[in-house]
Amino acid sequence: MVKQPVSVNGVVRWKDVGLADQAKSEHKERKMVVLRHEIGDVLRDVRQRQGRTLREVSHSARVSLGYLSEVERGQKEASSELLSSICSALDVPLSSMLREVSERVAVAEGVAVPDTVPQEFSQRYGRDMDRELNADLTVELAKGLLSGAR
Repeated sequence: MVKQPVSVNGVVRWKDVGLADQAKSEHKERKMVVLRHEIGDVLRDVRQRQGRTLREVSHSARVSLGYLSEVERGQKEASSELLSSICSALDVPLSSMLREVSERVAVAEGVAVPDTVPQEFSQRYGRDMDRELNADLTVELAKGLLSGAR
């Protein structure tokens, strides 16, 4: 940290200059994250990874092609019902889409969000892993309750 003389109304004061000013300028340079843009980007990425056209997805989701296009470009704010319909048409859980959006927003904000499930497990097992863990937990609880009753 460096101190520099600053004159205010003829009075000289010493002001800290250096890291604090850099942090302030970095904070001001951050771009505002627009949620509808991130949602649109994720939906477009999923659709393109599947090799599907806007027409196919809009037909399956029962939404107009133009409106889906505007959602993907971040020009329209989609309702939760519409997002659910689009995700169903893409055969992607709404929660997975929103999680991807959340991760992208966190990266844009410079926030590190720890992942509770390793990426390779979630890709390999998907929703079935949650069901299996819950079933295992239920069995373990039942064993514990039965052995405690004796």
